Amino acid sequence: MQPELDNLINDATRQFVASHAADDVPQLALRGTAGPGVNFPLALDQIAGRRYARRKLPAWAATEGIIYPPHLSMEQCSSEATARYKASIVSGDTMADLTGGLGVDCSFMARAFNKVVYVEKVPMLCKMAKHNFHLLGNDNITVVNSDAESFLSSMEPVDLIFIDPARRDHDGRRTYDIADCTPDVTVMAQLLLSKARQVMIKLSPMLDVSRVIQALPCVTQVHIVSTAGECKELLVIMSHTEQAGTSLHCVNDDDVFSFSLDDTPGDAPLWDEKFQPETALFAYEPNASAMKAACFNHLAKHYGMSLMSRDSHLLIADKLTHKFPGRAFVVRHVSTLNKKEIKQALTGITTANVAVRNFPLRAAELAKRLRLHDGGDNYIFGTTTASGRHIILVCSKITT
Repeated sequence: MQPELDNLINDATRQFVASHAADDVPQLALRGTAGPGVNFPLALDQIAGRRYARRKLPAWAATEGIIYPPHLSMEQCSSEATARYKASIVSGDTMADLTGGLGVDCSFMARAFNKVVYVEKVPMLCKMAKHNFHLLGNDNITVVNSDAESFLSSMEPVDLIFIDPARRDHDGRRTYDIADCTPDVTVMAQLLLSKARQVMIKLSPMLDVSRVIQALPCVTQVHIVSTAGECKELLVIMSHTEQAGTSLHCVNDDDVFSFSLDDTPGDAPLWDEKFQPETALFAYEPNASAMKAACFNHLAKHYGMSLMSRDSHLLIADKLTHKFPGRAFVVRHVSTLNKKEIKQALTGITTANVAVRNFPLRAAELAKRLRLHDGGDNYIFGTTTASGRHIILVCSKITT
């Protein structure tokens, strides 16, 4: 244990944490106290924090002695998966993390650099980070207790600046507009660019990609990062030294679909609805990152597919493509909402996973109308064709 933390986690607190590591934290909290010498609130944070880290930060959870902050900080920090992705797309000699926080991103990205500065305005987080970095082998990180704006104004130039503006206001309410985050990177952008070869900004996945590109100068890369099918963060890289043009990367776990925003694919062909029962037909549903990017024409051009319609966000092909960034389905039946057609298409089906894309009913309403229970191996999409017909696709998911 490092000296500056001895007064925070003493032997009594560590022993209490070890003895109650498997206990239910809410039940444990009802005690209100834990005996002489135990910092009870801190002990609860450590028990809950390590348990939370087992699924979000497994490398940290496997490291004995890591100190965890209160739950809100654990909830807001990056996951190990997204931190590792950041580390995979940057490298250089020097880096500065201007909004260090718990230090998860910094700890992983530091492995791609020789010298790193972690900057954080909360003194206790600085102490925790210094302690944790040492245990994690991040001995190339220097911890500085300062706010981003003050440090930026006097810092030496580096290869990369990483900044993660806080997305909550002073009352703790979430903010989403880029200019409402703290610090405001739209105001700092030119100074950031003058201090680094590259600037990586982590933003909310709720933001509109085109508006972000308009709000910031010299945007060369945008990464929409999803894990387990859920958009987690938007990474924007600015650089005044890289060649012109912006690339967009749709990341979903280990799958990445990339394209240039300067590439205009044109309008993709629309499905002509000439499906016959003996004709093979496959439906493709883009993953969360591709949906966020709204790159349907790029996907259709790249994979040789047609769009169900301009607004249905499903792609159709007469061939199977295993590397599509999303889910693939074989279409067994296509039916209108005619009762006789539906009855024939759903023969023998009582359970299904029902979804809708550009359809007048919600998924639950469609399932009720089709008298289907949720679950099973069948997948049904309610959607609308380019000609305006409302149809049902009865599908089986293709697994690879």
